[in-house]
Formats: sequence, C-alpha cells, structure tokens
Amino acid sequence: MAASPRETREAKRRIQQMEAKRELRRDQEKRRKRDNLVAGSAAAAAVVLAVVLQLTVFAGNPTEEEFAAAEAGLATPSAAPSATPTAAQTNAANIPKPATAAGKTFTGSLKLNSGTLGVQLDGTKAPQAAAVFKSLADQNYYKGVSCHRLTTAENFGVLQCGSKTGDGQGDPNYTWGPLENTPADNKYPAGTIAVARTGNNAYGNGTQFFIVYKDTVIPADSAGGYTIVGKVTSGLDVVTKIAAAGLKAGESGTDGAPAEAVRIDSFSLK
Repeated sequence: MAASPRETREAKRRIQQMEAKRELRRDQEKRRKRDNLVAGSAAAAAVVLAVVLQLTVFAGNPTEEEFAAAEAGLATPSAAPSATPTAAQTNAANIPKPATAAGKTFTGSLKLNSGTLGVQLDGTKAPQAAAVFKSLADQNYYKGVSCHRLTTAENFGVLQCGSKTGDGQGDPNYTWGPLENTPADNKYPAGTIAVARTGNNAYGNGTQFFIVYKDTVIPADSAGGYTIVGKVTSGLDVVTKIAAAGLKAGESGTDGAPAEAVRIDSFSLK
C-alpha cells in the first residue's frame, strides 16, 4: 500500500535528522582533532620557551646541561640575545688589541665588599679576553660595579659581575670577539673566570664576567662555549660564602640576585 503524504513527510524528516546528526559528529571530530593539534602546538611552544629562557636569562652568558635544561629553571650567563655575526666580523677601534696581552700572564686581586680574591688571567690561551679585562681594570672600570647574578643549582654555580647598570645589561658600544679557550666538554671547573656574552653570538662578549665557585656544566650554544680567561688563585671561599647566603628575598628558583648586595671595590692586574 502506498505511503500517505504524512508518512512520506515524516520519513523525510527522520532522514534529515539522521543526516544532521552525522554532520554534527563529523564537525565534532574535526574540532577534536584541531583542538588536539593546537594543544600539542601550545605544549611544544611552552617547551621551546622554557629552553629559550634557560639559555638567555644571564646577562652575559651560561646554562647548565640544558640544566637538565629546564629542570632547575635557570638560564645562561648572557647579556641580551643577538644575531650570530658573520665570520668576517671584527672588533671596533675601542677594543684593545690581543697583541697587548698575547703570551703574557696577568696577576692581581679582585676586591669585593665581602672579601678579596687573588686572580690570574691567561694571555696565551685567551689573548683578546685578557687584553680587554686588563684594559678595563687599568681604567678602574669595575670600581663600584655590582655582581648582580648568582646561581645555586647543583651543577651550575656562578657569580656574575660587570654590568654597569647592575641589572645584567651590557654596553652596546663595547662588544667584542672572538671566542677563545672554550672547553670542548662544556665543563667549567671551580675557580674558573669566564667571559659572559649575549646568546648565540661569538662577538657578544662585553665587560661582564662570571666566577665559577663549584664545578659547573654549561652547554655551548650555536656560537660555541664561553671564553675562559683565567682563574681564581685564592679566596674562592669568599664566593662560596656569598652563594651559601642564598638569593635575595623574592627571587625564585636557583638563579637571581645574591641575598646580600655584592660590590666590586677594586680590580687590579699587573
């Protein structure tokens, strides 16, 4: 028996409802896949951001085994990030020539408001760096300048100094390279004095340096490692005591300003 017009309309309505439900399910599935992709991208971005922060927080340079890279929530002693220079890049006229330090050893003292360190710079292994720091010391550049950054992670212990502004900013008119005497194994033994620099820039060295007070691992970035310019010959306990006092109230994690302000009274070399 033929279906009545009413039954025909009802059948069409049911078919339309089923099609609408199928379309809704297809839309939901597409949305679910899209949301998963966005969530995955966001998670990946968060990981990348964490690594970037790890590698650039210092104002002039290191990080540790990517610190277990973001595990300790640290960064690297580095000034502000900048583009990798060309191989032909050279230093400006205001940067001392490496020949003034080549083959020489400079000894002296770094007097902090909390004690004095005996230091030695190696002009044989790092002539450009030794020339720079000898020149700056002779000009009394460091008198009154702070040591603004302290790290206290298990495998990353440094005190960073030399920012005129006291906040890790470098002097854009005083940058130099190249990298010298960088460790192939990324290990910086206790007592090392190394040069802080901007991330991924072999010509991003400036006036800042860091003192390693316990054996530290600092992974190289795209430019390489960090120039080891010398070592502490006495008084390293001055820095370990600064580290033992911890970070300034309000700092988080294991990277920030020392609990007690650290100031350079003088830096002399001969």
